[in-house]
Amino acid sequence: MAIKQTNSILQETPIMSTREPTRPPLVKSATVASDALSTTSTVVVPVVPSFDIEHMPVENDPRTWSSLRKNAILFLIAFAAMVAALAANIQNPAVEQMEADLPATPAQFSLSISMFILVQGLMPVIWSSISEVKGRKLVYIISLALFTLGSIIVALSQHIGPIIGFRCLQAAGSSAVMAIGAASLADIFEPEERGRKMGIYYVAPLLGPALGPIFGGILTTVWGWRSIFWFLAILCGTCLITFVFFFRDTFRSERSLTYQNVLKQRLYAAAMNPNVPKVTSASTVGKGCLQANKSDINIDIEKTIIKTEENAQGVIEVPKISLTLRDVNPFKPMYLVLRRPNNVLILLTSGLLYAFGFQLAYATSRRLGESYGYNPLKIGLVTISYGAGSVMGSVLGGRWSDRLLKRIREANNGKSYPEMRLKSTLPGLIMLPILVLGFGWLCDKVQNVAAISFFLFIGGFVYIWIYSSTLAYVVDANVGRSSTAVAANSGFRGIFAFIATEIAVPLQDGVGDGWMYTIWTGILLLNSVIVLLVWMKGTQWRENAEAREKRHAARFESATFSSTRSITPPNW
Repeated sequence: MAIKQTNSILQETPIMSTREPTRPPLVKSATVASDALSTTSTVVVPVVPSFDIEHMPVENDPRTWSSLRKNAILFLIAFAAMVAALAANIQNPAVEQMEADLPATPAQFSLSISMFILVQGLMPVIWSSISEVKGRKLVYIISLALFTLGSIIVALSQHIGPIIGFRCLQAAGSSAVMAIGAASLADIFEPEERGRKMGIYYVAPLLGPALGPIFGGILTTVWGWRSIFWFLAILCGTCLITFVFFFRDTFRSERSLTYQNVLKQRLYAAAMNPNVPKVTSASTVGKGCLQANKSDINIDIEKTIIKTEENAQGVIEVPKISLTLRDVNPFKPMYLVLRRPNNVLILLTSGLLYAFGFQLAYATSRRLGESYGYNPLKIGLVTISYGAGSVMGSVLGGRWSDRLLKRIREANNGKSYPEMRLKSTLPGLIMLPILVLGFGWLCDKVQNVAAISFFLFIGGFVYIWIYSSTLAYVVDANVGRSSTAVAANSGFRGIFAFIATEIAVPLQDGVGDGWMYTIWTGILLLNSVIVLLVWMKGTQWRENAEAREKRHAARFESATFSSTRSITPPNW
């Protein structure tokens, strides 16, 4: 018989959890047995005994692309991230020239740097939400266009006010690639190789702060401070053109929990609205199967299966749904990430690590300028040792993380879980506080540039060794929400780096390098304890959170679809 009303369909068809099936799996239509739920063909949705959304079958699966294509995407994203990172401190060598030319006070110039860091840290929350609804490519193009526009206007500005404002626009544009770059890598690489690829990718944002002072010093000396921002505009414009013509979107909505949950809310709300257009889809596969055109409706098979009455030639009317930017809501996905204790703790450690790394480079530059009388170019040449150590730590730390994860998984009968990766941080967790304490008192008591350069190299190596593994863990532990988790990580980084930058000068001038880095030693020791706690207890916390989310969804399904009176849109 034909079913004419969507309301009656939803009221009469139970929602079954695929995690705990109560009946044998349904059989797919032979013509679409290998298709995934996307937006291009007709499928029959099966009930499966277990489901991993990260490996949901999709059309044109990015993980099946050739190594050449995937590495090209890695290089493109990494280059854009390096350009974004350059913008953070490339203007530092031009401080005196900009203050005299605009004119501007040191406090105003410091505000421009702090605001840049803060905006760059917080904006990814918005970008990641958009990328989980409209895809990665759109976000890259819009953000890079804003970055290019901001750079051009700063280069043309005659007063400090517009510079502060449009530096914030620069920060907003540059933040996207640094936030969803890791999510794009999660789209195309399996967890077993993700640590190595993350390590390679993160070399680029580390090269930015290392090379920024050198580029800034050369450009300022030869062409003046405005050339810095024309240089950024040219680089970012090149990235923008490359993304427009050569980047293929890696996002697949079937593998995004955020997309699927938003779509379900819209679907159920539309089903109750008689003014929403409906489309008719014929079912021809027999008992217990709903066949619908996927360009009109997309169903999250991780949590729900919609079944019809027994009917061989049924006609079903479903709402016609199309997600738009109005469906972007950064708060709900962020809440689901931050309600997990393992996420909050690891994001806290990530933020503190990043703040330490940013403050280390900034405070060392001040010390070299004040105590040694170095000009900006010489300061950049000394602090590049920190960048070189960070690059090596990122590459080698990522490889070590993957190798250790593989070894532990083999010892665990082929089974793995995200917390296994944190074991690779253990050597760094022990060494970093010791190195920081020694470096602080070295700067305070010894006037030896070679020793400072050596400690900067080792400190950068160990710091990134830890950070690359914690970043990979953030992605691995938030399957289906990787871009939101990385955005949360960026937010924590931005807030803590903003605070560290604001207090660095009074702290360094007030107590000296020795006691300032002694305070940081205590913070890093606490950081080490937190990472070890997540390593030991994170699996239990994460599984409890996942079970709680499933129970919440099951309660909604039971309450909603057992009733024949009304349907309330879900709020997962």
